[in-house]
Amino acid sequence: MHFELLKTDPATGARAGLLHTDHGVIETPTFMPVGTAGTVKAVHFQELEEVVNADIILGNTYHLYLRPGLEVLQGAGGLHKFESWNRPILTDSGGYQVFSLAARRKITEEGASFQSHIDGSRHLFSPERVVDIQRIIGADIIMAFDECPPWPAEKEYVERSMHLTHRWLERCRQRMRETEPLYGHQQALFPIVQGGTYPELRQASAEYIARLDADGNAIGGLSVGEPAEDMYRMSEMVCGILPADKPRYLMGVGTPTNILENIHLGIDMFDCVMPTRSGRTAQLFTRVGILNMRNAKWQQDHSPIDPESSAPTSRRHSKAYLRHLYISGEMLASQIGTLHNLAFYLELVREARRRILDGSFKTWKTTLLGTLDQRL
Repeated sequence: MHFELLKTDPATGARAGLLHTDHGVIETPTFMPVGTAGTVKAVHFQELEEVVNADIILGNTYHLYLRPGLEVLQGAGGLHKFESWNRPILTDSGGYQVFSLAARRKITEEGASFQSHIDGSRHLFSPERVVDIQRIIGADIIMAFDECPPWPAEKEYVERSMHLTHRWLERCRQRMRETEPLYGHQQALFPIVQGGTYPELRQASAEYIARLDADGNAIGGLSVGEPAEDMYRMSEMVCGILPADKPRYLMGVGTPTNILENIHLGIDMFDCVMPTRSGRTAQLFTRVGILNMRNAKWQQDHSPIDPESSAPTSRRHSKAYLRHLYISGEMLASQIGTLHNLAFYLELVREARRRILDGSFKTWKTTLLGTLDQRL
């Protein structure tokens, strides 16, 4: 895997690049639809390819490990073949999911022991085990095992957590050196910068990870409840430290505004459940604002959902019709809404890329931010 940095916008830190993997080239900045358990909810893979045109999707180590399980995935020849997706995949390490199981897990130097949310069975994720699991899943980009501290948290706890994440990272790197990919394509390990919202800890973590010369680097532990301005401050600091010739991935972010602001700061890769989760719960994103499709105001609005969308269903169906589907509990509502939101997110990052390349990113972003967050 290697990264080509094509251009950095002279007025901002925004970057356009190409991330080369054995399963294809990813144009950056990019947004990765979240396919937690081997599916991007409510969207066919053909639609991901032909409508959304996603370069890469995300899978989750924790969920795939529990179900369908490693024996099934290895028997299929890895996740690509299991779900019939021939483009790149990134898997997160399961660290965030383990973090979210606060009442069901215990963290030690060895790793994180936890109870399954499905059947209560007990498991241990060590750094070595997490690398082994991601070898079996077979993603192109795999994440080091980390502890994601909550927000807010005392500085002493966040500092201990950061150093634990660094020690786990070294064990992940050693396990990568000791093992080989299983399915004939290369896998890249991304370390994760932690440190909460404490500037000196973020700086220390970013400097530690920058020295490792990894194929790419991730920023974790943000978008966990902290104010957006704190997120942006941490992103800006970390982007100033991580190497410019490697891709930067901000994990779990976020709203369209969050994404544009972080592209401005130099982030290349994003993922978030927001477009899919919102699509299932009647919240649609557009360039002119956010639509709650359950609102009565759409009951007699027979105009297209979004005439500017690349999703044919958003141009074909009316707001009144989509509201009817949501109110009636029809599955088609989730399909149309999710497809619309994913198409919107991918259109947004693709246009950001075009604007970076032609030099108009800052002006375009400033204009767009005036409407993205308004409720219609």
